[in-house]
Amino acid sequence: MLRKQGFNLGLLALSAITGLLFLSPTSILRAQSNSGIIQGTVTDPSKSAIPGAKVRIENPVSHHVDEVQTDADGAFRIPNIPFNPYHLTVTAAGFSNFTQDVDVRSAVPISMDITLMVGGATTNITVTAENAIDLIEQDSTAHTDIDRGLFDKLPLESPSSSVSSLITLTSPGVAADSNGLFHGMGDHAESSFSVDGQPITDQQSKVFSNQIPVDSIQSLEVIDGAPPAEYGDKTSLIINVTTRSGLGVTQPKGDAYLSYGTFGTATASFDLAFGGPKWGNFISASGLNTSRFLDPPEFQTFHDKGNEENLFDRVDFKPSNADSIQLNLQYTRSYFQNPNSYDQQFHADPVLGLPAFLANPITGAPLGPADQRSQIKTFNIAPTWTRLIGTDTVFTFGGFVREDQYNYYPSGDPFNDFSPDLQAETFAQSRALKNIGLRADVSHVKGIHNIKAGALLEHWFLTESDNLGIVQPGFLAGLGCPNPANPTCTDLLPFDLTQGGTNFSFRGHADVREEALYIQDTITKGNFTFNLGLRGDFYDGLSKANQAEPRLGVAYKTPSNTVLRISYARTQETPFNENLIIASTGCQITVIADIVPPPGVPCQAGPITAGWRNEFHAGLEQAVGKYLVLDGEYIWKYTHNGYDFGVVGNTPLAFPIEWTKSKITGFTFRASVPNYRGLTAQVVMSSVAARFFLPQVAGIPIIPPSPGVFRIDHDEKFNQTTHIQYQPRLNWPWFGFNWRYDSGLVSGAIPCLAATATCSPSTSLADGGANATITAGQVALVNNITGVPLTADQEFQAGFTCDGKPAAPSPTGPALAFCDAAGLGSTLLKIPAPKTENDDHNPQRTAPRHLFDASVGDDNLFNADHYKWSLRFTVINLTNKMTLYNFLSTFSGTHYVTPRTETVELGFHF
Repeated sequence: MLRKQGFNLGLLALSAITGLLFLSPTSILRAQSNSGIIQGTVTDPSKSAIPGAKVRIENPVSHHVDEVQTDADGAFRIPNIPFNPYHLTVTAAGFSNFTQDVDVRSAVPISMDITLMVGGATTNITVTAENAIDLIEQDSTAHTDIDRGLFDKLPLESPSSSVSSLITLTSPGVAADSNGLFHGMGDHAESSFSVDGQPITDQQSKVFSNQIPVDSIQSLEVIDGAPPAEYGDKTSLIINVTTRSGLGVTQPKGDAYLSYGTFGTATASFDLAFGGPKWGNFISASGLNTSRFLDPPEFQTFHDKGNEENLFDRVDFKPSNADSIQLNLQYTRSYFQNPNSYDQQFHADPVLGLPAFLANPITGAPLGPADQRSQIKTFNIAPTWTRLIGTDTVFTFGGFVREDQYNYYPSGDPFNDFSPDLQAETFAQSRALKNIGLRADVSHVKGIHNIKAGALLEHWFLTESDNLGIVQPGFLAGLGCPNPANPTCTDLLPFDLTQGGTNFSFRGHADVREEALYIQDTITKGNFTFNLGLRGDFYDGLSKANQAEPRLGVAYKTPSNTVLRISYARTQETPFNENLIIASTGCQITVIADIVPPPGVPCQAGPITAGWRNEFHAGLEQAVGKYLVLDGEYIWKYTHNGYDFGVVGNTPLAFPIEWTKSKITGFTFRASVPNYRGLTAQVVMSSVAARFFLPQVAGIPIIPPSPGVFRIDHDEKFNQTTHIQYQPRLNWPWFGFNWRYDSGLVSGAIPCLAATATCSPSTSLADGGANATITAGQVALVNNITGVPLTADQEFQAGFTCDGKPAAPSPTGPALAFCDAAGLGSTLLKIPAPKTENDDHNPQRTAPRHLFDASVGDDNLFNADHYKWSLRFTVINLTNKMTLYNFLSTFSGTHYVTPRTETVELGFHF
């Protein structure tokens, strides 16, 4: 009843604000939108219209360019402009050029009446920044602007998660992880997307959802600074997406691409923009088929085929000069195999090695390869109505329905899913995550004020359906069964398939509601800019929370073209929705409580609750001449209730968990070189320390509840990406190059270092336990989370060496089991020296890596004027570096970075 009342109150508040905005056209409120409009007229000194004049805008840093021509009345209109400063140039035959800097910061249209003086004509012009002021932004919030002019030629690593690759390569503060995951500013999945104003805060990794296709994106703004008041829920990294539009495209424009590359990867895509002054349509469709869909746990891929189909459509309609309607539609389907390790592919005995294979406990036949698969369907419908009130106010009302349908299918023979020290259960899942929302906003710009306010109402419908059965022989025996006095034995025996049991079924449904109100004002006074905001968030799910959140920032531009900025934000952190029900209620279910927590750890965790964060930012932006922009930021984030994920074995049952608090500090840096004689360059780098504090306070326990502090596997000391593009002349071939360096994420499962093979987390050197000694001269290669000896394959995956000898000449050969402590090493991991490991100050990490990508292409092979052919060749991981994203991560297991891949793409453009 309380939830229903909270929901109705939210609706009432939203309706009241919407009505107030309609009744108060002079209200100082602002719309939630990612793009603006520049419009106006071009006339001669006698005020006669100049038809056919070219009006061009360009941002030299983001590389966004738009060009239109005036109509018979001398009028022009440039819609869908990402928020940024621009250099505007107007040219017409027989007249002098007109130039002006224009700052687009609101959905309120910027109207310009431009008069051209009679003079010499310039018919072909290349616009560059006239001075350093064009290059810097007087804004207190750090962000990175990325337009198609930059990323259209950027070598991207993953065709199935291109947006993640784009963000990782072009934005500071982003650590790369497997399967399209990225860690924004030291957090896991605390990133949100705003697609044409529609908030998307659920996870966008390709093991949870399908991303918006990169073909549909016009530009991105990635905010890594203190979030303005309009943003909530997940705010470590905010990705503002402006999609492509067909509005005003009177001559249809389109592209078609075909590509083929390594791993049999074939893609086909098509996009088309067409319309008129009052309407427009942009549509894109693409398909992918590959034998390396996910990042596998082996450098050599096994069982990793997948396909994906994308459809995106944006419709724009202007029924009047004051009204605009936009409709975004998306449907994406992906179907893929979950990649196998050697253990899952061949089922060799982990100790005896290749000659002895594991067998079906019922039939006695050798186990076959695991055949686990996933299917994800994503659809999205988002209509938006915008109304211009007067000349300085815009009202926006929008709604959206978005759903992810996730299905996970086990092997036909459930016993094939068993893998030693990796997966003891066969698992199936059918899960749905639906998000329905309404948003109402108004924009008002007057004098020094640019004020923004609005209301947001969202409702998630969560449905979880899981089936689980034990397929590991001797699993119950390892828990001391049979033992009539041990309730675990009687709890689990009915679901032990090796003893004739059946699958355990879990069914859950929950509603999560969030309402938000916000108001903020950007005040520009001389060389100062102030950002003042207040947000209120109301969370009502399996737990409840409310938070008032001030957001403050100030920027000052010095006479030397340096922008100094500081900011503060209070934010409410909300739980992940994926598998939230079983995470919050699992300890009430005896089967889950017996299987998931480590032996001896009581399962007493309650529902995942909302947390809160204080964060502080300080930075500067400096223009050096006309061709270099430097931007740096230092960040402090202090969170009460920090989130992460646990997982059941190697299954996709990844459930949210909650630590007592976290402290994240670090810096970001970006250097941009605008177009200089065909050369553009960008360098982004960062360092993030992500310290989390035990104990775990909510969610099913995954480690013993001891106090302490540790570096989570989002922590990376340093990473950088350098991207260079060069095209010496228009219509000449171009060249693109990436250099990515990662110092290595924290690895959560390096072997337990102790004198015996029976060591556990409490007796390892890492934890300083009673047996923390190497006087015996040997260490056991043991998983320090499960306490189980590593298989030969896992030793091989970690690149372990003993006195220089590889862990196993064949990954299915015999395991090392023991090694002298001084001789233990790894080619793929960075292992602290004996007795120096510290979970906070000297944790184990994946080894540092340098990765290089390159592409070369020609956008107009035959120098045609209208129908053009393009050709490009891309190589990812030029040196074929063998390296890991992670090793036995508690969330995602072990994954290798993509080996060298080569792709040829042919395009047709009209």
